[in-house]
Amino acid sequence: MSRTALATIHLGALRRNLARVRQHAGGAKVMAVVKADGYGHGLERVARTLGDADALGVAALGDGLRLRAAGHRQRIVVLSGPDEPADLAEFRRLQLDAVIHHQSQIDWLAAEPATFESSGRPLRVWLKLDTGMHRLGFAPEAAEQVHAQLRALANVSPDIVLTTHFAASDEFDNALTAQQIESFDAATRTLAGARALANSAGLLGWPAARGDWVRVGGLLYGLSVVEGKCGADLGFEPAMTLSTKLISIKSIRKGERIGYAATWECPEDMTVGVAAIGYGDGYPRSARAGTPVLVNGAPASIVGRVSMDLVTIDLRRVPHAQVGDRVALWGRELPVETIAAHAGTISYDLTCGMTRRVLFVEDES
Repeated sequence: MSRTALATIHLGALRRNLARVRQHAGGAKVMAVVKADGYGHGLERVARTLGDADALGVAALGDGLRLRAAGHRQRIVVLSGPDEPADLAEFRRLQLDAVIHHQSQIDWLAAEPATFESSGRPLRVWLKLDTGMHRLGFAPEAAEQVHAQLRALANVSPDIVLTTHFAASDEFDNALTAQQIESFDAATRTLAGARALANSAGLLGWPAARGDWVRVGGLLYGLSVVEGKCGADLGFEPAMTLSTKLISIKSIRKGERIGYAATWECPEDMTVGVAAIGYGDGYPRSARAGTPVLVNGAPASIVGRVSMDLVTIDLRRVPHAQVGDRVALWGRELPVETIAAHAGTISYDLTCGMTRRVLFVEDES
């Protein structure tokens, strides 16, 4: 019996989620964001499954290199662009799009003629404006000047995509997103180029942000982008199910304490199980006593602290549990958002946190 924690990736769910994104997007092109190893689902696996997306979005050049090495020929957008001048040659060799968000990147492009002449391939760029996130991007008032700088460079494609990033689009009543849209529209009104504003939450809650491209991550994996809801509430299917097995069952007497620091006291004589998963696998150490699990489909909950390799489960509601029984931690049977709430974090944090100890398998459903 293997005691390896198992992450089952539902490829059919990924495809159906992409189809639902297209329904929401209307005629806009879809960038499937596969950064953070495909939100923990596997970069190459997700890219292969979402081959119908119009582009793939990655965080860094290294991810683009991995995808090209795996044979992916889709348009790939590196969301932070080049990090140093030497990156530009790789962007050209791999035919990657670069998000340009800082003057230093334009300066590198302006100083690049020798590299460009050897490749003969203008770089496709996305010009990023900071309309309120205050992370990456040019100030809106600089948009015309920066756009002109890029258009003047022979080594840059004239087909520049204009983009920004929302800070609070998951709050549908937050005026900040409307202000960001207004700021973006005002700054780009006279500029040529496709528009790309909406992320997952922007796609659902802000129709004015759909533009020519939508940039979608969480929804593709069935993850909620709205507080208090799970992905299924929004019409999307979870693409990862995390499970393990019971490796021990024992009787504990009333008043005995369980786990590190002895934080949980048995309220009565009771049966507990030990499951083969812990924070060394990526299950959150912050998950509180009472965090739900399913033992052979029956509801149960964690007691005591999550250990590096193990969790302890209250089996009072599962009297017939046996060693070897399946334990579902999150996924199709139990929303990952529920576990995230018990752990004081978000669903993205959990799926992105899987470690190499977890065995990944693919499922076509």
